Amino acid sequence: MPEFIDAHGITIFFDVHPAKTEPRAVVQLLHGVGEHAGRYAVLIEALTADGYTVWAADHRGHGRTGMAQHKGNAALLGHLGPGGLRAALATMWQFTQQIRSEHPGLPLVLLGHSGGSVLAQMLVNDHPDAYDGLILTGSALRMPGSIHTSGLNKPWAGPDAIGTEWLSSDLEVGRAFLDDPLTTSEDPIKLIGVLDSLRMYGLPRRNPGRDIPTLLMVGREDTVGGPRSVHRLADAYRTRSGFTDVTTLVYPGARHEIFNEVMQKDVRGDLRAWLDRRFPARD
Repeated sequence: MPEFIDAHGITIFFDVHPAKTEPRAVVQLLHGVGEHAGRYAVLIEALTADGYTVWAADHRGHGRTGMAQHKGNAALLGHLGPGGLRAALATMWQFTQQIRSEHPGLPLVLLGHSGGSVLAQMLVNDHPDAYDGLILTGSALRMPGSIHTSGLNKPWAGPDAIGTEWLSSDLEVGRAFLDDPLTTSEDPIKLIGVLDSLRMYGLPRRNPGRDIPTLLMVGREDTVGGPRSVHRLADAYRTRSGFTDVTTLVYPGARHEIFNEVMQKDVRGDLRAWLDRRFPARD
């Protein structure tokens, strides 16, 4: 499998999924805390079939990268390692630069879910000229009270709860997450640390000098941020960043992982329709 070495000497494993037709754009996929890129196979299949090449890495401390980094100790999955959040962010920027060098003529769309959406927001703030589109799912405004990392399963707590009901109304998704040897359900604050958790706070950049089409997709029952937080984020992109093309889609009955929800086919269809209007197929 392809790999690269980050500034701290950590090997980052990733996959490149080529478009099955003439490529119209490239999607850089950023997964969430405690998971890995392999959980997005169905989404990736839909995107490549529609003409998008997808690059997806297992972030520092996560998935295949994490197992190698932590010498096979699954108990350490999710721990970012030396440099913490700032190093993880720098590693994903390094990944962006590699993608750009491989596909200099194609638009690049950043797609981040949950913790990956936090990294995506930070990347766009730091490097707005690098990205031609931004898609955030399971996201939130990165401010106290608007983003939550604990008590996420509280609405579904009970004697029969397994702790992952917050991920999807399809309870098999949560069971599969627990059975996956490359995931961890450890509290994100414990994984990332208090200091790096505070570093995650921030607002969209003022006047980045670029108008980036932005799509925000969220389940109505998402306990990480939810619709209210995501609407605030959309408003911040409009008023602070001056983005003129900001779309918010809210899915009734859906929880955090909208790509693993019972209505996931509709979610994928909405995503592809949004992309296709902004990145038309090449003649």
